[in-house]
Amino acid sequence: MSIFDMKNLKIGDLSARLPIIQGGMGIGVSMSGLASAVTNEGGIGVLSAAVIGILEPDFATNYIEANIRALKNEIQKARKMTKGILGVNIMVALSNFADMAKTAIDEGIDIIFAGAGLPLNLPQFLSETKQTKLVPIVSSARAASLIAKRWFDKYKYLPDAIVVEGPKAGGHLGFSVEQLSDPNFALEKLVTEVINEIKPYEEKGGKSIPVIAAGGIFTGEDIYRFMELGASGVQMATRFVTTTECDASNDFKQSYVDCTEEDIRIIKSPVGMPGRAISNKFIEDVDRGEKKPYKCPFHCIISCDYKNSPYCIALALINARKGNMKHGFAFAGENAYKCKEIVPMKELMESLKKEYRDAAANHQ
Repeated sequence: MSIFDMKNLKIGDLSARLPIIQGGMGIGVSMSGLASAVTNEGGIGVLSAAVIGILEPDFATNYIEANIRALKNEIQKARKMTKGILGVNIMVALSNFADMAKTAIDEGIDIIFAGAGLPLNLPQFLSETKQTKLVPIVSSARAASLIAKRWFDKYKYLPDAIVVEGPKAGGHLGFSVEQLSDPNFALEKLVTEVINEIKPYEEKGGKSIPVIAAGGIFTGEDIYRFMELGASGVQMATRFVTTTECDASNDFKQSYVDCTEEDIRIIKSPVGMPGRAISNKFIEDVDRGEKKPYKCPFHCIISCDYKNSPYCIALALINARKGNMKHGFAFAGENAYKCKEIVPMKELMESLKKEYRDAAANHQ
């Protein structure tokens, strides 16, 4: 191993060969195929629990049970495909958050990543015999401190790691539209603030709490930069979409390959948060005030204003995942336009390692 190689990422007693976590991408984009492929290359692969039951036959009529069954099946499928570290991303804003957390823990998942809201009660689902690590996703030092304090005071438990997601991420964002371009909310600044904020809790709890940088990280050079800032690893999502192993359709992946920098824009989501997506006719129609008729079969996100919304975010993302881009759109990170081709996971990971080594060598 060269001195320029990436370091391992340790979360409690888990150790990943590469300090790379694949971000959870909802509504069927990161399932067992993508997660196991990332894990097999030495990273941490992550299933997304958000509306994971879409392929179940009774999904529309039996939403809760279909999602529980699908999450169990996907974890079991991924386990058969890899022996490495697997995580599940569960959005706190999901109406079935508790069911998804309990199911993932019962299935022995290695890590739960919980964002899109503050997972203040997540440790309550963990019994003393369960080994699942709990990792909140935050967008500020204040949120990191709030969660650590609540968990320690109420459950005598501290986060096993913390993911800090900045404003360049894809999908729903934990920032106001104004904050997205404000240098005070740049990921570099947020990561440093969270590292400093969490130090007293590490001392109080006698445990290391690795901080993971997320949002807009695209190259091995980016990984090097954030590790130099003090992050223990990175979370990447966009770059993994254009791999052959990603669980979305080829048309979905191709929308990344074909997009330009101008195509990537901020939309107002029905769930009340800004989101970053690739512009297309569907989004332009909504901008013009066209309504996409639907019934809300699941009310999947607690904060969704489904009675006044022009379209159903879940149906739009389900359609996109299937490749039906006329009736949906793809969420994507700020750097999605840099994706030039669909490549095998092994090739992508080799290029990230090379980019990292080159950056490390150049900074000696």
